[in-house]
Amino acid sequence: MANSGNALSSLASVVSGNVDTTDGSSELSIFDVTHDSRQTGEGTLFVAIRGMAVDGHLFVPEAVGRGVTAVCVDHRLETEVPQIIVEDTRMALGPLAAAVHDDPSRDMIVVGVTGTNGKTTVTHYVESLASSAGVPTGLIGTIHTRIGNVTLDAVHTTPEASDFQRLLARMRDSGSKLVATEVSSHALELGRVKATHFAVAAFTNLSQDHLDFHGDMDRYLSAKRRLFDEHDVATAVINIDDPGGVLIAESFKGKLLTVGLSGQCRHSDVRTTVEGTTFTLDTPWGSAALRVPVIGRFNLDNALLAVACSLAAGVSFDDVASGLPDLAGVPGRYEIVSGEDPITVIVDYAHTPEGIAEAIVAARELGGKRVVAVVGAGGDRDRDKRPLMGEAASSADLVVITSDNPRSEQPEAVVASIVAGLDSSSVSLIEIDRRTAIRRAVADAADGDIVLVLGRGHEPMQDIGGNRVPFDDRQVAREALRLVRSSADLDTNSGSMDT
Repeated sequence: MANSGNALSSLASVVSGNVDTTDGSSELSIFDVTHDSRQTGEGTLFVAIRGMAVDGHLFVPEAVGRGVTAVCVDHRLETEVPQIIVEDTRMALGPLAAAVHDDPSRDMIVVGVTGTNGKTTVTHYVESLASSAGVPTGLIGTIHTRIGNVTLDAVHTTPEASDFQRLLARMRDSGSKLVATEVSSHALELGRVKATHFAVAAFTNLSQDHLDFHGDMDRYLSAKRRLFDEHDVATAVINIDDPGGVLIAESFKGKLLTVGLSGQCRHSDVRTTVEGTTFTLDTPWGSAALRVPVIGRFNLDNALLAVACSLAAGVSFDDVASGLPDLAGVPGRYEIVSGEDPITVIVDYAHTPEGIAEAIVAARELGGKRVVAVVGAGGDRDRDKRPLMGEAASSADLVVITSDNPRSEQPEAVVASIVAGLDSSSVSLIEIDRRTAIRRAVADAADGDIVLVLGRGHEPMQDIGGNRVPFDDRQVAREALRLVRSSADLDTNSGSMDT
């Protein structure tokens, strides 16, 4: 659908703004909205938002120099281009972008997923189930954005509002009928999904994370609740096994679909192995005994939530049931990287206390001899959760504490704060260098053991002192396995020469 442009005056009315012009030209046509002055040009409206470090109003002169048609500001500026003046430019960005792109979320089924853990997995599973049912899909999230078969890099879990609406418009114009998107708590607080219609909005769970941004758990939950309290949601899909989910379900005023042990969508008769999980699925649309290629009950919970989202979005029960055995794996989410090796190595994104605990429990359920967990924490982020991460990791037979993305912090300081939470009876090693830590964990493991490499998942780069260097846990773990095998082969060959 070609963008025919919107008159500046009509855009101003969308956000209750006042148009200020030097020549009275309030009917200029706007074809795109951006918060990035580098993307401006003729036909563009630049919205100057106040960031945590930089005020976008400082970049108005650059936008004008690039030929911007108009700007949106929170106070009148001395500039030659027309300006829309609003109270809060950040909250105006989404509605302006949605209006310019003719409200793309109204032309598709948008499934938004929020919660601490599981957003990425659930959205990927929804995309997989819808695609297997023949529905053209789009995906927006932490790992990447996907429009049909085209994959784009992701910058934020949920893009800034202008980028988000532009992506939705591109998906609509390319023929997408269903879009699965992660909705982070940051995005909700910062208005990144404002003016978006959600056919389905889902809640996974709540546990400690991002308190450096939100302050405390009450405000963190309040941020998640904004998706259901302040946005246009047709159906809410809520995990009521989580206390936060119960609160959301109790207050939601629209159509509600519950997931959990006592929910409308639930699973039973669960058996899990390294090959996958079998279970019985019960929903208002039907029941079936199924097998899914996912490991661990927490991942089965993610699959169940994706089932509920898909059913609420209009995918038939038969299509969902036939699509579950072929669920596409999610990069770096409880991903087995060891192949047929007698040591099982799993890479996962778990970086919260609850996520670490669940990953270890899932490994126990696989029946391995020992569980070895490699754990680190990101620098410049929620410091209070680090000892709790150490406490959670203590349930492994061996804990290797290392760095994650130290960013501007000293890795030793981050590691020390994790170690402070370790149980006094736990067996642990400290190795600051992450590559060496993974190698030590694999080398220490015996046949039948399970090694969990936790915290970074799919991430291809490590941030050390502001320098981003290539580092993929999956590749490093495979290298470690090759080294162990090579060493074992050398020992075997040496032994065969003894006389």
